[in-house]
Amino acid sequence: MKFAPAALKTAVSALAISLAAPAYADHHAAGEAAEGAVEMVDGHPLTAEGAAAFVAKTEAEMEKMWVLGGRAAWINSTYITDDTNALNAYFGAIAAETSVAKGLAAAKFAALDGLDPDVARKLDILRVALVLPAPTTEGAAAEAAELATSLNAAYGQGKGTLNGEEISGSDIEAEMGNLERTPEELSEMWSSWHSNVGAPMKDDYVRLAELTNAGARELGYADFGAMQRSKYDMSADQFAAETERMWQEVKPLYMALHTYVRGKLNEHYGDEVQPATGPIRADLLGNMWAQEWGNIYPLVAPEGAGDIGYDLTALIEEKGLSEVDMVRVGEKFFSSLGFEALPESFYRRSQFVKPRDREVVCHASAWDIENSDDLRIKMCIKKNADDFVTIHHELGHNYYQRAYGVQDFLYRDSANDGFHEAIGDMIALSITPEYLVQIDMLDREDVPSADKDIGLLLRQAMDKAAFLPFGLLMDRYRWGIFDGSTTPEEYNNDWNKLRLEYQGITPPTQRDADGFDPGAKYHVPGNVSYTRYFLARLLQFQFYKAACDKVGWEGPLHRCSFYGNEEVGKSLNEMLAMGSSQPWPDALEAFTGERQMSGKAMLEYFAPLKEWLDEQNKGKPQGW
Repeated sequence: MKFAPAALKTAVSALAISLAAPAYADHHAAGEAAEGAVEMVDGHPLTAEGAAAFVAKTEAEMEKMWVLGGRAAWINSTYITDDTNALNAYFGAIAAETSVAKGLAAAKFAALDGLDPDVARKLDILRVALVLPAPTTEGAAAEAAELATSLNAAYGQGKGTLNGEEISGSDIEAEMGNLERTPEELSEMWSSWHSNVGAPMKDDYVRLAELTNAGARELGYADFGAMQRSKYDMSADQFAAETERMWQEVKPLYMALHTYVRGKLNEHYGDEVQPATGPIRADLLGNMWAQEWGNIYPLVAPEGAGDIGYDLTALIEEKGLSEVDMVRVGEKFFSSLGFEALPESFYRRSQFVKPRDREVVCHASAWDIENSDDLRIKMCIKKNADDFVTIHHELGHNYYQRAYGVQDFLYRDSANDGFHEAIGDMIALSITPEYLVQIDMLDREDVPSADKDIGLLLRQAMDKAAFLPFGLLMDRYRWGIFDGSTTPEEYNNDWNKLRLEYQGITPPTQRDADGFDPGAKYHVPGNVSYTRYFLARLLQFQFYKAACDKVGWEGPLHRCSFYGNEEVGKSLNEMLAMGSSQPWPDALEAFTGERQMSGKAMLEYFAPLKEWLDEQNKGKPQGW
């Protein structure tokens, strides 16, 4: 499936902060201050009481101006013109400048002793939540905002080619999964998209990285990457080590899958296209970024076990579901768990299909424009299985946004950003054949028998397990840019080296060292951190297993469905409603009973498949 981003609170809070009245740090150097005078920061004394007043005022300002900033961003994403670019850049400039001022002030208050724990946590949130920490140098905030807007628009307007004809971003993504395309056509689409979209962005991205690094250093961090890693209730180095630990935990599953898929692609295409050893050609995996491989499942499906008995895309067509109908199916899943219906405005204000008359950003996202009363999703839905699952994912964001709407403004976010991504995917795991029967999309006699489990698990692993190294390397690559270990001259080479190291893939064509292939992935020009998706791939299985344990499921984990269980919904909502008010281990423990993120539940889910893959791979070299 397309793994969709969300317009999370961490991404918009900087904008919300910015729209408040400009803040002025009117503190004085110690030598200039009168004896006994208290230093002032942002109009408040540098005391514990002043810190509490600063936080209260900042939250009020952010909440007051939330709607205006959110609407400006929404219009720019759903109607890309010179004017909407300019408007979004305008608000973005204010966002960058004022949010940094608030972050700098928060850093001063955070150093005080005797802070109320609640105030201290909110100060830390203000420091690390900035997504565009431009430096305070005159003009830097405006420049950063203009660069960010330009990069985002360039991606939204990007085009590739197919047989020499231009093709849009959403269409080219779909065509990469079309098994009727030849290796030559796949190579053309892959190469043209990466060259046409990525390469022109490089200079702007280099400059934006310089600005955000400078801003992060003013806030007291070594670089912007270290700042991003510091928002997980542990040190930046601890978090980097923790994510590597989780990857090593699940790596054997990925390696087994890579070996098996490579062998099947070799059988299908032959040695000249896909050798039997070494890395896999990136454009052959059914996805522009080789991040999920489910589209090529028919090419690798084992005889017998590979026939799962139904095609979800075909079922959508047979039922005659419109794009909006697909969304309503997703909403019913949450309703079955006891969640209230979405507000009527959701269906009136969301973007479900790509407009014919204008350019938009099609990449799926969930929005919380006016607290929890104005929820929306932005998609260019295609009536296929991928988008059916993506809809459930995006709605997961919306229900999370509504649940934590009971919290103070700065706590209206997920426990960590991986939680936000995982909730919808946990629901999607329950899109089992049994669920499809329950919602009258599949006849019971067509439910696959137990002997089809390997096929079902392989199909899921082609998305869930195949994604893991890509989910990890996206930010690791950018961390290298921010800490200086990857220089602009090596942007493209280091990207492709990392893709080879973690994913075991190789480009279909020679790549220009001066190019910028990572820019062809939305989250890079969009300045969206990606580790959340890696965490989500593991957390969703932890959440799923916890839900299945709550309903007393005793069969194989992968066949569990908690659709319709309001007790699960009640327990889930309790965790969601915590928002970010407590450290994420507390929220994790509240629903799962565990305090460490782990891949163990994922390994349990796919254990039958791993055993089968190991049998199929006997005698074949593993790795590249």
